Amino acid sequence: MESDPVAASATADVLTGGLKILKDHPLIGRPAELGYRELLISRGRTGYVALYKYEVERDAAIILAIRHQREGGFLFDNGGVSPSTPS
Repeated sequence: MESDPVAASATADVLTGGLKILKDHPLIGRPAELGYRELLISRGRTGYVALYKYEVERDAAIILAIRHQREGGFLFDNGGVSPSTPS
């Protein structure tokens, strides 16, 4: 796996910026499995998908996982969530 600190920093900025919208608009993401939501974060011709849940009682969006749009999906296993990996 290659390492590019400049690209990694730029990606972190894109993700952080994209996630900030949840503070004011926690229900903006599309509905997903098990009552979760998915927020699409654009980056050029592609982007990322953030899986989160909104806790009304706490007025908080809890980020569970982030994956690249080209990855499969999210795996739900034993109460945990992770991006799926190709077999």
